[in-house]
Amino acid sequence: MRQKLVETLINKDIKDKDVLKAIGKIPRHLFMDSGFIDHAYQDKAFPIAADQTISQPYTVAFQSELLQIEPGHKVLEIGTGSGYQTAVLLELGARVYSIERQQELFKKTSKFLPKLGYRAKSLIFGDGYKGMPVEAPFQSIIVTAGAPYVPNPLLSQLAIGGRLVIPVGDDVQVMTLFIRKGPKDFEKHEFGDFRFVPMLEDKN
Repeated sequence: MRQKLVETLINKDIKDKDVLKAIGKIPRHLFMDSGFIDHAYQDKAFPIAADQTISQPYTVAFQSELLQIEPGHKVLEIGTGSGYQTAVLLELGARVYSIERQQELFKKTSKFLPKLGYRAKSLIFGDGYKGMPVEAPFQSIIVTAGAPYVPNPLLSQLAIGGRLVIPVGDDVQVMTLFIRKGPKDFEKHEFGDFRFVPMLEDKN
């Protein structure tokens, strides 16, 4: 079933072999409520706890491919969620720092990931809009929720040459890539429409 999912992603133009290998390896069904087992390897998003969703595998693959992660890269993930994207980043060899601001999900995922052998450098309960300044700079930052605007702290926590992948918009989001070229210089690329649950703030 995982292999079928990988083939679906190849047909949808995902080319990064490491990303495809990660998705082929991770037991996505374990990240979902047992009622959804049959759907785990379909290219669809599904509900998880706290009114959140586990992203569509294509979206996870697309965002991961845009990050161009190399082993050892320091990556900040905004929105740990089910931990599925976190696992993909870890499979790619990233050192992952992740922020979740749904207490229920944070508690569940921070216990669950190590059980599968996935160990992030840091999983915290906090406000993704603020990022993690104490650990900056990051080679990559990935936002897994729809942001109404691009939070400045995230841009400032990007290393020179680093990449921020963020879906920007209210109802429908445009997948946006920022590459930091210098202290104040960012290159921006847009990659079409996606739908994410909204990025929440001010819960701390």
